[in-house]
Parts: sequence; C-alpha cells; structure tokens
Amino acid sequence: MRPRLAWLLLLLPLCAAAAPAPVQLAWRTPQGDQLLRLDRQQVLERQPLPAALRTPLGSLWKLFVFAWLVDSGQREADYSCTGESREEVYCCTAGQSIGREQALVKSCGLYYQPARLGLDAATWRRYWSAHQAPEWLLDLDRVQPQTEVPVAELLDLLARLPAQAEARRVLLNVALNADDGHAVASLGGRLRVKTWSWLDERDAQARRGGFAGWLVDGTPLWMSGPGTSKTLLAQYAEVLGGLLPTPWPAEPGRCVEVGLFSRYPLRQVLGAQGRPATPGVLNGRYQVTFDNGNQLAIDSSGELFLQRSDGQPQLVARLDREEYVARVLQREATAEPAEAAKALAVTIRTYLLQNAAPRGECLSIDDSSQRQRVAPRPAVAEMRAVAAFTDGLVLAGSTVTYHNDQPGPARLSWQDAQAQAASGLRFDAILARAFPRASLSAWSNPVAACQPLPAAEDWLRKQRREWRARLDDEPGYEELSSFAVCQLSSGRPYVDRERQRIYVRGLYSMQDRLDLTHEYLHLAFQAHPNGQDEGFVESLARRLLLE
Repeated sequence: MRPRLAWLLLLLPLCAAAAPAPVQLAWRTPQGDQLLRLDRQQVLERQPLPAALRTPLGSLWKLFVFAWLVDSGQREADYSCTGESREEVYCCTAGQSIGREQALVKSCGLYYQPARLGLDAATWRRYWSAHQAPEWLLDLDRVQPQTEVPVAELLDLLARLPAQAEARRVLLNVALNADDGHAVASLGGRLRVKTWSWLDERDAQARRGGFAGWLVDGTPLWMSGPGTSKTLLAQYAEVLGGLLPTPWPAEPGRCVEVGLFSRYPLRQVLGAQGRPATPGVLNGRYQVTFDNGNQLAIDSSGELFLQRSDGQPQLVARLDREEYVARVLQREATAEPAEAAKALAVTIRTYLLQNAAPRGECLSIDDSSQRQRVAPRPAVAEMRAVAAFTDGLVLAGSTVTYHNDQPGPARLSWQDAQAQAASGLRFDAILARAFPRASLSAWSNPVAACQPLPAAEDWLRKQRREWRARLDDEPGYEELSSFAVCQLSSGRPYVDRERQRIYVRGLYSMQDRLDLTHEYLHLAFQAHPNGQDEGFVESLARRLLLE
C-alpha cells in the first residue's frame, strides 16, 4: 500500500501541472481596471489589474497601422496575392486581392507592412506623439509581434485609439467568424476585437493567444490564454457570453426616419393642458386623435416631429437604428423568451436594411402593418437590451419577412420562434430554421456564408417525394420542413445540424448525388440513434439511389 500511495502522491503535482492554465481577461470598469481569471464554465478570481502584467502584441500591431491609415486619410492599394509568400494563407489565394478591412479581420500582415504602405519611422513617430501614445508605440521598429507591453497601457491606448468607431464596425466580423459562426450565439454583436497569437514565454513549443478591442460601448478589454486565438474564442465563447455586459452601443447606427401611423390619418395632436401642439420638435407627452376618433398617448424626447401636409398633421420619428429595432420589437412582440426576441430583432434589422429607402443621411420607412410597426414612445430597457445584444447583426443570402403565427418561405413565425426557444434553440438556430439559405452577417457588409446550390436542393426535394413511402417505414425518420444545400469549398461533405444545412460539392456525378442523399439522411434521422450510424446511413442512401 505504501509504495502505491507514494506513486499517487508523485503523480498529483504532474496532474496539476497538466491542467490547463486559467484564461486572463482584463477590462475597464467604473471601479478601475480589473483582471479576471476564468475557466470554460465560470470566473475563478477577480482582482485589480496588476501594473506589472504584460502581453506580447502578436497581431495587435496591425490594429495600430489600421488606425493610422483610417485617421490620416490614406488611400493605399489593395494587396495582391501572387502565391510567392507562405504568409498569404492569411490574406488571399494567388491571383486574388484583399482590401483594408478584410485584411484586419483575417490578420493579413503582408497588407499592413510599413514598407508596402510607404510608412517611415519619422511619420509614424510624429503621428503617435501627437496622440500621446506610450513610448513603445512611437518606435516603428518596436511595433512587432514579439514586443511585450503593459496590459494597463494597452487598455489606455484602446480607450482613446483613433478610428476606434471604424475598427469596432469592421471587427464585428471576428466574432461572426469565430468557431465557424457558432460563437455568435453566445456573444451576439457585443464583442469587437482583434485576435492575436504568439509564443508562450514559458514553453517555446507552445502558443498563447487572445484578443484585444472593445465592447460596443467602447469599453476596452484584453484576453490571453493557452492555445491560439481561434481556439480560445471557440472554447470560451459560452463563458464570455454569460460574463460580458450588454451595454448600449456607442454608435447605434444610421438615422432612421419613420412616418408614424402612415395608414391612419391624424385629426389633431394635443400637448399640455389640451392645447394644439406647435409644428416642429416635440418634447413631453401628447394626445393623438385619429380621423376615426381613436386616441393614443405618445411620448417624445425630441425624436418626434410634428409636420403639416395640405393642412393634415403628420408625425415623423427620427431614431438611431438600434432604437428603431427596439421600438419595433416593443410594438410587435415581447422580450421573452430571450432567444426568440433576439431572432426577431435580427429579422427586424434585416428587413430595415432590405426595404428602407435612403433619404439624405437617414433611411426612410413607413410605420404600418405592411412594413414594420413602431412604438410611438421610447423603448423600455428590456427591448433595448435585446437590440444591443444583436447590435449590427443582419441576415445575408435571403429576403426576410415575419408574422405572428404564420410561417412560410423566408418568413419567421414569432409563435414558432417562441416554441423553438422554449425547446432550447439559440437565436442563430431559430433564424436558420426560418431562413435556411441565410447567414448571420454584419450590417456594414452583408455576406452569405452559404452559397446555395438550388439545382441540388430542387433535386433532393423531388427525390424525397419518391422516397417518402420507403422512408416513412424507417424508425426515426422525420421529413424536414426546411433545409438548405450549400456549396462545399473544401474537405468532405457534411451537415450543420443546428442550421439545417447540407454542404456538398454539387450535383455532377453519381458520387455527388450519393453524398447529398447521405448527408440529408443524417439530418432527417438526427433525433434517432440511426442518424449517428454511418453504416446505416450509407446503406440506406445506396438503396434509395441504386435500387
């Protein structure tokens, strides 16, 4: 017993050493800069940020070059990939090119090389000296991945970084792309960060990674942990999602001009003491009387305007985009269940993007049941929180509509969304059920992750009608009400069960049709053990196609 106990005691330190080191997260709070240590489930420790804590810059140096390019109004050429550098794997394929914003998101260092940009050390020093940057940023030769800097100084710099708003807008795509698009379910649109990776100072064979950037309100933050930035965001998205606050965005979006009550003519608008309101800006509470005799109380804090057209009173609201989303959500639905409300908020924002017309600096859209109905008073905190969580997120790849209880092609049913949320689906999966060809993307650059293969989808729908009698006899088979077939860019065919998507090469050969049938069966049997049985799925696919 004693020798065995001795061996166990010797193994304990080894086990402890093998356990992954906690991740560190530093951010700025009203109480001062804080350092949190966390694992994948919870926060382990909180303390004031130590002044001695340092971090390698890694890829963060590109963020500072980006800020200089934007703030100084540079007009540099795109970077063209030739296939001659291994570093182009982070940029583009040979014969293609990459622009400034995509280069920041993909961390294309070749784009931001000072020599390519014609950036010299004297120009760099003058610019950052004028912005009172720390000494390590003034020396262009020190703006390198291996340079270590105090985390506290990095947070200070991020808090007042030039072109911060532009960087936040662009970096939404980092969270959107993390974990093959799955991290956004936990993070929403709140996190706007540049990722970084570098060698671990304690182990030359290991790497550390993380990110630095902001929340949507400009709160600076930094994260570091073992592994690469890609694995870190994927593994810690869930705990970060529960930890991060949901502040109102510093840039709540382009102005939206709304013609209130566009289908219901107004008779009069009365202010305090029942006196007719004066045309112009409205402040306070008012009573609106419609031509049909109905009345409604409205509130304004300077965002509503009373106008007259041919003697008829008209009300116009000028709202920030996210306030508009919150007010439509308030008028059309509820804030609970939360995942359903998030899905509807993204749909509302996408509908605005697809249907509003430009009018000066604003987007113009009517308030009506034919468009979107807008609450004629400020949104409550619960609705603003939903809009803030999904800030900047839209769908790309499909037109969108929604209805209270009637689903349909490219239409979200609020009733179905509530039921799906109650069953445990996150907002991204709810959206994928309603809009199978659409992908979550950024308002500023909507790009669809699913490149649809309509011919393959049509073939599969036709075939499954012919297969229905045979498949209905199979235990566990459930015919899918909606799915999408997407172009596979590389690798083996697969399915994304959450988003009900099938990724295949095409429909050119018998093998392509077999792959398509095989992956469809994985989805159709996903609630049954047969769906995980490769032998069963392959055998059934061959029988359906070949017999």
